Amino acid sequence: MQALFSAKSALLSTPGMGLFLLGPSRAILIAMLQLSTMLINRPVLSLRTGTQVATVLGPIINPGNLKIEGFYCQDSRSKQQLILVSQDVRDIMSRGFIINDHDQLVQPSELVRLTPVLQLSFALVGKPVFTSSGTKLGKVGDYSVDTDGMFVQKLYVTQSIFKSLSGGNLGIDRSQIVEITDKKIVVSDLTQKVNARARAGALA
Repeated sequence: MQALFSAKSALLSTPGMGLFLLGPSRAILIAMLQLSTMLINRPVLSLRTGTQVATVLGPIINPGNLKIEGFYCQDSRSKQQLILVSQDVRDIMSRGFIINDHDQLVQPSELVRLTPVLQLSFALVGKPVFTSSGTKLGKVGDYSVDTDGMFVQKLYVTQSIFKSLSGGNLGIDRSQIVEITDKKIVVSDLTQKVNARARAGALA
């Protein structure tokens, strides 16, 4: 099984990772984070015309560095599925995605650089998560994205009621990810220990 992501890869050293610090820098990062569920079924608005030109259907995730390279969108005119690359997003606001104009929505065939990523059709939600020692933690229920750099920063893993006293989610930082394959995500064993201590502290 081919590893799509490895902690040994230099791709883990991404811009923004240094923002995971206490103090003002961390506060800034938190302000830029959005859950993935807040990035889909959103209108795409043209600055030139002030109208909606498309609707975001879902993200295009590069599993090699967990960057959102772009978004699948439905064109408001033709109803075709087109792609909006992340670098063309001017801003993400409560009203939706802001772009310069409709012509920034392109056919997949025009994005030769992204062809390998598009062919993977990689999705995070629903992916099983295991520790390095083989313990299954659950499945990815959601994740948060730094909308400034468009990198996935945290995974939220849904556990069964039998594994979690609260039946809630585990929060896993991207720095704890060891490997990603097309079938699963592997995280460090420390992840399980840290979350266990957090739950024990909450019950104390």
